[in-house]
Amino acid sequence: MSLAFENQVVLITGAARGLGRQLALEMALHGAVIAAIDRDVEPLASLMQELKERGRAGAFAQADVTQRQQLFQAVQSVEQHLGPVSILIANAGIGSGTSALAFDPEQFAEMVEVNLVGVANSIAAVLPGMLQRRRGHLVAISSLASLRGLAFLGGYCASKAGVNALMESLRLELAPRDIACTIICPGWIRTNLTAHLPLPKPDIMPVEEAARRIVRAIRQRRAFYAFPWSTAWILRLCRLLPPSLSDWLLRSYGRRLQKKLERFTRR
Repeated sequence: MSLAFENQVVLITGAARGLGRQLALEMALHGAVIAAIDRDVEPLASLMQELKERGRAGAFAQADVTQRQQLFQAVQSVEQHLGPVSILIANAGIGSGTSALAFDPEQFAEMVEVNLVGVANSIAAVLPGMLQRRRGHLVAISSLASLRGLAFLGGYCASKAGVNALMESLRLELAPRDIACTIICPGWIRTNLTAHLPLPKPDIMPVEEAARRIVRAIRQRRAFYAFPWSTAWILRLCRLLPPSLSDWLLRSYGRRLQKKLERFTRR
């Protein structure tokens, strides 16, 4: 196995479980030193034990990405143990259905706070050091739902679309300073968040495969990576179609998913 990230400190938010945990294990396979951050300490300790058993280094700290000072202190703590962060993977996020017929602005605000402001806080914690060293890599885990507004997912789509816009803006400014920015837009991934959803197997990807794809995109320093292609191309095509046609297609799709998405909660 190629050690593409040998001795590079990789900070991962939302690393306690699901995709974040699997990304930590996959990056470690490629030589990375893992700095794991999450609100839940116990699974972080378990992750560190698993890394230790595999002969990989790491450290963890407890923090909520919406609490800026708490997050900054957590990043300082892991950097004191491991050294400066080379790669940030801003993965922490939440998701829930949002119906226009029972619109909840507090639920909407929470998703924006975690999914968008949480990414901004994570970037702010590591970017000054990257600018000083004139190297680094910012990675944000967005979603295919960021590519087009979807029925019953308005808050989630809006929060993830904001992530894309933020990362695109940063990429324009940071490229001359040799700091890469990568947007990752996955589709359905089999994690604790989605395990209960009765989705057909072709529509949901094992978390191990998703992590492998994401790590490959990071290694290639891609600006944008959306997968699986079978879903990504449809959503991108919808942006090119007349609104009347794309709305009809997506409204029909949304009705079929409505009941499944009612149980769409936290990652």
